Amino acid sequence: MTRNDTDKVFDGSIAQLYDTHLVPLIFEPYAHDLALRWVLRPLAQVLEVAAGTGVATRALAAALPEHVAITATDLNQPMLDRAAEVGTARPVQWRQADAMNLPFNDESFDAVVCRFSVMFFADKPRAFAQVRRVLRAGGLFLFNVWDRIEDNEFADVVTTALAELFPADPPRFLARTPHGYHDRELIALDLAGAGFTATPDIVTLAARSRAESALIPALAYCHGTPLRNEIEARGGRPALRGHAPRRRSDRAALWSCQRRRQDPGARGLGCEVAPDRSPHASARWAQ
Repeated sequence: MTRNDTDKVFDGSIAQLYDTHLVPLIFEPYAHDLALRWVLRPLAQVLEVAAGTGVATRALAAALPEHVAITATDLNQPMLDRAAEVGTARPVQWRQADAMNLPFNDESFDAVVCRFSVMFFADKPRAFAQVRRVLRAGGLFLFNVWDRIEDNEFADVVTTALAELFPADPPRFLARTPHGYHDRELIALDLAGAGFTATPDIVTLAARSRAESALIPALAYCHGTPLRNEIEARGGRPALRGHAPRRRSDRAALWSCQRRRQDPGARGLGCEVAPDRSPHASARWAQ
């Protein structure tokens, strides 16, 4: 597998820890914000791309009227399995799908939603073009991404701690992928390359992340994301102050726990865009 491939692998155990640790830690406020942005719009069919374990899907199912049909997709079947296991307030169609080649007819949806996942798309203009293809006239595409890793302290502390633990080859997954797609000009260019012609209007949305103990974010990032794959690929047995956990990802989580900061913040970027065929074409960024 290439690095791009492993960055997208959320296997069964990662999916469960992602949902139990990372979702409540950093994702829930943004999922509710994303869902509330749709409540006043007339909708019939909503598509969620790269839904993960369904935190935004659950928020959409709770916020939108029951007549609005929701289809939630993800590349990784274990993530969808976890999402279906947790469930939603009302029926949702779960479907495995690649954002690069959406298995839906042209102009099938009034809205397309993507929560903190476009960063994982290897060819973002191609994925955005697929979104534009399945949007109906007047439809909107709403997505969010994380801001710079320096503005998201949990991720920054974990990355710094791992650089100390593996100085010869520090794992850079968090900086490279989840926090690697925040440049507004680049995002606007990728959207334009996909056929979206409206100019994005950028707004910032910051949230405060808190955990009962430092071990929670350490486990969340080191075991509940593909960072675990990168850690486990490192050789050697670095010493950790007398501790000897069995797996390198366990040791990394412990080290991150020891290096954590208090009361970190989080910042994400979001984007709302309409296809140029819409008579109300507009774009709004919400961070």
